[in-house]
Amino acid sequence: MFGLMPNCRLDVKKPYYCMADYEGLKARWCPGCGDHAVLATVQRLCRDKQLAPENCVFVSGIGCSSRFPHYMRTYGFHGLHGRALPVACGVRMRRPDLNVFVVMGDGDCCSIGAAHWVHAIRYNMNMVVMLFDNEIYGLTKGQTSPTSRTGTRSSTHPTGSVLPALNPLTVTLGVSNVSFVAQTVDWNPGHMMATLEAAYQHQGFSFVRIIQRCPHFAKGLHDAEQTNPDSTLYLNHERGITLPEEQARIYKNRAEHDPSDLVAGVAHATEKELIPIGLFYHDPECMRYDDIGAANIDTTPEHKLATIHRELDRFAV
Repeated sequence: MFGLMPNCRLDVKKPYYCMADYEGLKARWCPGCGDHAVLATVQRLCRDKQLAPENCVFVSGIGCSSRFPHYMRTYGFHGLHGRALPVACGVRMRRPDLNVFVVMGDGDCCSIGAAHWVHAIRYNMNMVVMLFDNEIYGLTKGQTSPTSRTGTRSSTHPTGSVLPALNPLTVTLGVSNVSFVAQTVDWNPGHMMATLEAAYQHQGFSFVRIIQRCPHFAKGLHDAEQTNPDSTLYLNHERGITLPEEQARIYKNRAEHDPSDLVAGVAHATEKELIPIGLFYHDPECMRYDDIGAANIDTTPEHKLATIHRELDRFAV
C-alpha cells in the first residue's frame, strides 16, 4: 500500500532542542533584576541536558520569582504563597518520569512556607529547589523578609529591622536526611550554571540558594560583592562544584571543602565576612520518600476502594 515495502522502516530522528524551545512569555521583571540571569541559566541547563519541554514541570508559589513558570515553555504550576513544595512533592510522587523544578523566594519559602520546606528536605524527593534570596519582599513593594539583615529599612520596619536574619543554609543543613545544599550568586553565570547542573545530577532534594539582586527595593545591596571578587569565598573540591581555572582564578579567597563533611559545611555556611559559594553538603545515599511511594504508583482506584471496604468490614456489626 502506498508503494511501501512490508519491511520498510521509517527512522525518526530524535529532536534537538534549542534555547527557543524553552522560552515562554516575555519576562516582566525589573531591568537589572537577578531573576533574568537565573532564567537564562535554567534555559541553558535544559538545552544542554536536552530535556524535552513536555517532560519538565516548574512549580512556584507567590512572589516576583514565582512568575518563573510563565517564562518557561514547559509544564508549570503557579501556586499559593508558601505552597510550592507540597505541589511539587505531589507531582513527583505521581509522575516520577518528569523533571521537577521548584522556584521560591525568601519570603515564600522561609516564612509562610517554612513548615513545608523543612519536611520536604526530610522527604528528600528528587527535585531541584531554587531559593531566590534578595532579602526583601519585592512583589508586595518592599517589606522585611526572614532573610533581611539587621537594620534593613522597609515599610514594615521604617527604623530598621531588629532581629538577626534567618540563614537558609544552616536551616537546611540542620534537617535530618538532608542530601544536597549549595549556594551561588546571580552575577556569576558560570558558577550558577555549574551549581544547577550539579543539583540536577543529584538524585534527591537539591537545595540551591541563589543570592540575587533586587535593583528597586534592595538597591545597591550586593554592589560591592558584584564588583569585588575578594568578597567571595570559593569552596573548591574534586567532588564539589568546580570551575575552569580561567574562571576560578579571579577568586583569591578559596577553601578546600569536602562536601561529605557536614560539620565543616555548617561552619562555612555561617561565614559572615565573605559570601561562600559552592557545595556545602552532599550525601547521595540518603533515603528518598518518592522511591517508597513509587511502589504503589500503579495501584488502581478500584483496588484502593476494595482495600478501604475490606478494612471497614472488619468493624462492621
